[in-house]
Amino acid sequence: MFVVEQLPHGASPGDDWVVLVRGPEGVTVVRAARPVDSGERWIGFYSGATAHGLDVPGMLAAIVKPLAEAAISVFVASTSHADLVLVPERKEQQAVIVLKEAGHQVEGGDDETREPLWSQR
Repeated sequence: MFVVEQLPHGASPGDDWVVLVRGPEGVTVVRAARPVDSGERWIGFYSGATAHGLDVPGMLAAIVKPLAEAAISVFVASTSHADLVLVPERKEQQAVIVLKEAGHQVEGGDDETREPLWSQR
């Protein structure tokens, strides 16, 4: 479970961030949700089990396209070998169904993170 926050330039994101992106509008921070957090919570789908290089086209599109067609919002962060795709917590079940129908394998993460994992077809 994650939260996505927008901080002004110069604000400290703390030490518990998972994704940190600095842009012209400020700093976007993704971090594990804490019990006291209010606002929307996001579930993460991570493609780390099927790592890929930067030269492999279409990996991210293969997951984002079916979610977009199902009107499921996403927030995406990528590394040089995997993608983290966040969907609103309230859309988790629908997202799992949509991804499976698109031919992806979706597995539950470990009990600690509860992050679903997906594998490309």
